[in-house]
Amino acid sequence: MNLPSFLWLWKIAAWSMGFSLVAYTGLALTGFWMSYTRRTQTPRPLWWRTVHFGLGVTLVTLAIGLLAIGIVGTLGHYGTLGHSIHGPIGLAVVSLAVCSAFVALQIKGDNHQARTLHIRLNLALGAALLLVLGTGWIVVQKYLP
Repeated sequence: MNLPSFLWLWKIAAWSMGFSLVAYTGLALTGFWMSYTRRTQTPRPLWWRTVHFGLGVTLVTLAIGLLAIGIVGTLGHYGTLGHSIHGPIGLAVVSLAVCSAFVALQIKGDNHQARTLHIRLNLALGAALLLVLGTGWIVVQKYLP
């Protein structure tokens, strides 16, 4: 089959992955700050939680978008899925991001279990992002002429 080049799709994926890493870093920084202010009972701006929430929505949206790009690009190039470990790791990233967002909505007041689970999911998400970044680099090298 004579298909068009998918290089434009990989450029979008590269930028989206970069934005995902920026969003994750922003989430980590705002999360650490919220944790610090809660422990020390230091006042924080009311908009701080909104920024953290907005970055979380951004990260989940980017993760789902990257999954869609990966599926479309892989199906368009190979005709099937399952050509590398990158796909399952990408699914893990999306699952962790969505689960973390869901758990974040359960954090109210002193719900320490939800807060602890949210933090643990985000630590796993950080590791998964690093894995998907590394495997993605390997996958993209296959597509470059």
